[in-house]
Amino acid sequence: MIDATAIIHPDASLHPDVCVGAYSVIGANVSIESGTVIDSHVVIKGPVKIGSNNTISSFCSLGGDPQDKKYEGESDSILEIGSGNTIREYVSINRGTGDGGGKTVIGDNNWIMAYVHIAHDCIVGSNIIFANNATLAGHVIIDDFAILGGFTGVHQFCRVGSYSFSAISSVIVKDVPPYVLVSGNTAKPSGLNREGLKRHGFDSDTINILRKAYKAVYREGLILKDALNVLAELSTESDKVELMRSFIAASERGIVR
Repeated sequence: MIDATAIIHPDASLHPDVCVGAYSVIGANVSIESGTVIDSHVVIKGPVKIGSNNTISSFCSLGGDPQDKKYEGESDSILEIGSGNTIREYVSINRGTGDGGGKTVIGDNNWIMAYVHIAHDCIVGSNIIFANNATLAGHVIIDDFAILGGFTGVHQFCRVGSYSFSAISSVIVKDVPPYVLVSGNTAKPSGLNREGLKRHGFDSDTINILRKAYKAVYREGLILKDALNVLAELSTESDKVELMRSFIAASERGIVR
């Protein structure tokens, strides 16, 4: 299961059925659970915890030091990756920093395409798609079921909400609420992500209510306080609206608008 040319540190902990390809290097304080497959020429630097049934393609760099000048080698810096993720070629994911809580976290069942970069202290949920060359700066949060188009760049401390979608080459410098499609440099709202909602099983009644919520925030000229009041009323019709309302109300950076 482990190629003869791979280098595995004696302090690494790998489940017996983990596969490691040629010339991969796995350092100290790395743990990898059952069913994970690591292709050739992968570098994993601990501390890193990797769950089960992940596929990690060639030339990935996981658990590298944070690209943060304030980082001083904190011992509690770690990368945690869940289960069922597909991580394609040349992806780089850095560990966390002391200022950011010490952790970079990747959830479950994510599809992370080639050349994606996920920086220190990012919190990535589950069932997310990162198209090729999408890039997260430090301290970014990506919620479940979001999709980042190719070459999307997300500024530090931004949050991207559930079921949202960014078009190719979007530059996101403010929070993106759930269900919203954004595009451009800098990213602006381009409508409700209706196709994505349909694919995830949202029925027509729920989508229509979310359209009303979107219009209240983006199309009716309301100040944000008044738009949130409309969303609070719509939340009585669907708890999906409450996800959007609470996200916007909690935003510290401000939302794309």
